[in-house]
Amino acid sequence: MLLQEHSCVIGLGSNLGEKARHINQAMEGISRLGKIESLSAMYKTQPWGNEAQDFFLNAVVMIQAKIDPWDLLQQLIQIELKTGKEKKEHWGPRKIDLDILYYGQKIIFEKSLIIPHPFLHLRNFVLIPMQEVAAGFLHPIYRKTTNELLKQCPDKSKVELYHADDHRIFNGSFNSLPN
Repeated sequence: MLLQEHSCVIGLGSNLGEKARHINQAMEGISRLGKIESLSAMYKTQPWGNEAQDFFLNAVVMIQAKIDPWDLLQQLIQIELKTGKEKKEHWGPRKIDLDILYYGQKIIFEKSLIIPHPFLHLRNFVLIPMQEVAAGFLHPIYRKTTNELLKQCPDKSKVELYHADDHRIFNGSFNSLPN
């Protein structure tokens, strides 16, 4: 399966403060950047890269982007800043982290922007929620589906469905989500 030209997959994560609220707040901003095509549940995940920190909540959303990848990156940075992101250390704790995982079949390798995300195939916390939104999507470099990448993923960290009071993460009414 190939994503449409402007279909964009974005990863969301938070491990500081009111994690679900931070992700909800970021989703409100993301919903203004394009039509939401699909949204995963939220997952409680072990930290990756720097394990000496609190667990994360992660999700993945696919949108039909209205803007090019560079503008999308700038808009996501603005959403992170509005949500209170303060990046102090590489792979460290954060209120919100937004990553462009895919932008259609585009391959971009620049200092400021790398698409597809260079670590997505190594992270269960990305691949497991991505199964909900793009299970059959073919990675434009590795030429493997999300399901194939997950089967080969060396990451053995724990990823489990997050059960909030309302069982789903998002309490907002985003622009095209089914009930």
